[in-house]
Amino acid sequence: MSIDGTHSPDDRDDPDDLDAERAHLAASRQDLARMRQRVESLDSSTAGNWVSAEILDATLARRLEQLADDPDVPLFFGRIDRAAAVGGESFHIGRRHISDSAGDPMVVDWRAPVSVPFYRASRTEPMGLARRRRYGFSHGELTGFEDESLTGGGPEQEHSALLEAEIERPRVGPMRDIVATIQPEQDVLVRADLSQTIVVQGAPGTGKTAVGLHRAAYLLYAHRDQLTRRGVLIVGPNASFLRYIRDVLPALGEIEAKQATIAELVTRNGQSHGALRAEEPAPVATLKGDVRMAELLHRAVWSHVGEPDETLVVPRGSRRWRVPTSEAHEALAGLRANDLRYAAARALLPRALAHRVLVQMERSGDSPDDRVHDAVARAKPVKDYAAALWPDLKPAKVLFRLFTDATWLAEIADGLLSDAEQEMLLWAKPPRSAGAARWSLADLVLLDEITDLLDRTPSVAHIVADEAQDLSAMMLRALGRRSTTGSLTILGDLAQATTPWASSSWADALAHLGKPDGHVEQLTRGFRVPADVIAYAARLLPHIAPDLEPPVAVRRARGDLTFTTSPVVEALAAALERPGSVGLIVPDASLPEVRAELTEAGLAYAEIGVADEETEFDAHLDLVPASLAKGLEFDHVVVSDPTAIVAGEPDRGTGLRRLYVCLTRAVTSLVVRHDGLPDELGPEELGGVPEPVDAKVSA
Repeated sequence: MSIDGTHSPDDRDDPDDLDAERAHLAASRQDLARMRQRVESLDSSTAGNWVSAEILDATLARRLEQLADDPDVPLFFGRIDRAAAVGGESFHIGRRHISDSAGDPMVVDWRAPVSVPFYRASRTEPMGLARRRRYGFSHGELTGFEDESLTGGGPEQEHSALLEAEIERPRVGPMRDIVATIQPEQDVLVRADLSQTIVVQGAPGTGKTAVGLHRAAYLLYAHRDQLTRRGVLIVGPNASFLRYIRDVLPALGEIEAKQATIAELVTRNGQSHGALRAEEPAPVATLKGDVRMAELLHRAVWSHVGEPDETLVVPRGSRRWRVPTSEAHEALAGLRANDLRYAAARALLPRALAHRVLVQMERSGDSPDDRVHDAVARAKPVKDYAAALWPDLKPAKVLFRLFTDATWLAEIADGLLSDAEQEMLLWAKPPRSAGAARWSLADLVLLDEITDLLDRTPSVAHIVADEAQDLSAMMLRALGRRSTTGSLTILGDLAQATTPWASSSWADALAHLGKPDGHVEQLTRGFRVPADVIAYAARLLPHIAPDLEPPVAVRRARGDLTFTTSPVVEALAAALERPGSVGLIVPDASLPEVRAELTEAGLAYAEIGVADEETEFDAHLDLVPASLAKGLEFDHVVVSDPTAIVAGEPDRGTGLRRLYVCLTRAVTSLVVRHDGLPDELGPEELGGVPEPVDAKVSA
């Protein structure tokens, strides 16, 4: 399926070649339709039983979704031509594999090993390629292509116009995949081994979120059976963020991964100890997120195991068998030494006690078998004795007692928490019972920890956690116990940490996750945020993350950076006239005022976090609370009142990091609407102190 001929930049749109490529696209689309029709013709009528039929039906339905064809989405975005010395074959690279009726590849999946050189080959290391081709598309139609020769050495291609156009293409709607623009350093992370836990420390615009999602897609391709069986989980900071990224994996043909916020994760899909119904002061939430709480809860749970103070008497027939306190103590100690979960050990205690009885029976000349062992373990005296020593526990009741019983808390927290910290944990107005408690997010995380102390949490094969810098130690532990036999991809930026309980280092985070040997990779090359915008935002880095390398914008376009003291509606005017999405980021406290201004001006908008989940991000103009801006991108951004954004956080450091997040959401242009700027941004902008009238700095 190769197309012969070489092309320089001057004849890259040769009509004959372009027509041949369009013919290949049309044929590929027909073959995809044929593959889908083939799947549609299959059914479960030949299945041996109803279980097999259900499995087959689900498999066929999943396959049909993977073969869906969106005419606006190109079936391939690149091609590689191998050098004659290694066969001279050509392969079109696309989002999914497509084969013709003879089984030959029309399009090769971007995740296949043969596709690796498309992303990593260079003139200094061509990886067997003679040429790499990129395609230009408009609404699914092939408009042109661009060739890059990889033979003969010499300097690397300075830039790809089609690659730049794809990165900078305006859009409205949720995040899209970057499969056509993955860079070599990103591809290395995407294809890292499943067994390896990776932390991607990524500056704004470096594509860390895309790396995580494409890594999930790659692992589902490379380890299909294992990951489908054990599960892939995508964890995001809030529901709006998850809706923003919702289309990426389906666009790549992957529908297996589940998405959840931390709150959804620890509430176990609504079947938990209660709903998230309360908020609490930041110092209290920070204490509850401290890793010392893990030891506190461990002590609290295991303190319920008692010490035997009387002999166990078991009547059986005409005999009465006795287990002295010393042997009961040995049974308890043996179970605790086996590192079992509380509930599992509790379930074994009656059998451990029954074993002592059977030993006595054997010494007396009897020959008890397993049925006798089971009968003794189920005997009421044994069950009652075991229950008194090892009571059944409910997570909510354990935590409720800790927060309401000052004496017990002091006993459990001795040497672990100060008196002042214990006072912070105690409820000033405790509810009547655990069932009436209003749990905070930090409480739900603690309840999840207790649940795991009682019963082991199932592990999934892989977890991708985004914006992980904002997770507390206890939240990280919640992720870690869900990947005890799996691996994680952790995505974040310490400079964007905006919670009081945020991680101070990735080494600490890996320790809390239970993956101390995890690998940390730093991405600093920014492909999304324009150079002038990132340079301006980077003025905050010495104040918020002095140890991090500043991001470097690699796009030729500098972007538009504008400062204005005009009202919000006027500040939006220029952005609304341009194609692509517009994000108006405002302090949370200013939302009512800004809503009124937009409504009075007759501007249609959707508010992030409030808009219907089916339409969120589908508007031309999105109103974005500063607290929900993290992880989102818009072609044009207006940040209103930076000083108020900083002041809206518990401390100045957190506020400056929040502002850094807001300033780095733009792909094309940024307008800073202000009535005075924070001192940390300096007394002047890129071109000098802004005058009362608009001042603009652009390429």
